[in-house]
Amino acid sequence: MPSGRQSAVGRHIGGIKMRIRVKYFASIREWTGLKEEEIEVPEKCTADDLRKKVLSLHNKLELEGNILVAVNGSFVDLNKVLNPQDEVALFPPVSGG
Repeated sequence: MPSGRQSAVGRHIGGIKMRIRVKYFASIREWTGLKEEEIEVPEKCTADDLRKKVLSLHNKLELEGNILVAVNGSFVDLNKVLNPQDEVALFPPVSGG
């Protein structure tokens, strides 16, 4: 019996797509104007693919090398393949002394 909820993974023309919840922090939250959003990406999307898509959607491609990616609470290598249940957070670079 259908629950009325849509799965995080769906089939679309051109392959399987999934929706990833992305949270924004600090200056990234300021320039997106959002606390979080869901973004549709292809199956087997990497953290880097998602980062680039967010920057493209918000016209901030010049910041590409300056964005850190955390998945499920831990900073990850940009080659990490994402899963539909993952919670991704984007952070500006951290500096300190």
